[in-house]
Amino acid sequence: MEFRAWPHVRGDLTSARQDASAFLDSLPTEEGCAETDRQRWAATWTQTGDAYCRLADLNIHRRALDKATEAWLSALTAFEVARRLIAYSGSLDEDVSAKVETGVQRIGSALGHRVESVPIACSDGGELLAYYLPATTPSSPGPAVICVSSEEETGAMLLGRLLPVVIGRRLSVLVISNDDVEGSSKFLLSSCFDYLSGRPEVDGSRIAIYGDGLSAVLATDFAAYDRRIAAAVCDGGVWSWTRSLVVREERRF
Repeated sequence: MEFRAWPHVRGDLTSARQDASAFLDSLPTEEGCAETDRQRWAATWTQTGDAYCRLADLNIHRRALDKATEAWLSALTAFEVARRLIAYSGSLDEDVSAKVETGVQRIGSALGHRVESVPIACSDGGELLAYYLPATTPSSPGPAVICVSSEEETGAMLLGRLLPVVIGRRLSVLVISNDDVEGSSKFLLSSCFDYLSGRPEVDGSRIAIYGDGLSAVLATDFAAYDRRIAAAVCDGGVWSWTRSLVVREERRF
């Protein structure tokens, strides 16, 4: 299957998201799509993301930081489409993942280090490193969300998916990796809550938690454990658990 309209680098996030949405909506089912097609489409979206990165660098050189930020967000959108195509095919492209993590870091630079890497003090005396994006120019304390990545991605990769939709909103986001909290999640997540409630731009009564993939189980358990949580969004835990069982059974045979 050939797609007539490939994404164009136009520099604005709205167009990038529309192109990504149109492509994903027209994508055939896994059964009706050859592996070579998915790899080729993934390569095209990766190249599109690279083009947005070059545009962002050009805008930084011109000191047009707002345009640079929008170009980086567009790049992350393109890389996410590529990553989904690769994930569907059952392979892992470390190059795309590295590009996402670089994009997150560069957006932090373009925003004047607005995307922060923060240490969270834990009850056992250790530290948990997390990404933190404070709400944009809040006039009063606002809501915040603790976001836990799926078991298949890093915190930076989850942040790369979230940034295009949360930047510019009156919402603070704290992103952590599933690998960092699995096993002692309740206590570490309580430390994350304590960190957010101590930030001046965060309303401690409006802190929610979001869990992606198997982290949906962690989010559910924490919401039941810590009654301070205002809301919990648990996305995909049952599906990820079932898929993991299927993969393990396939490997046995």
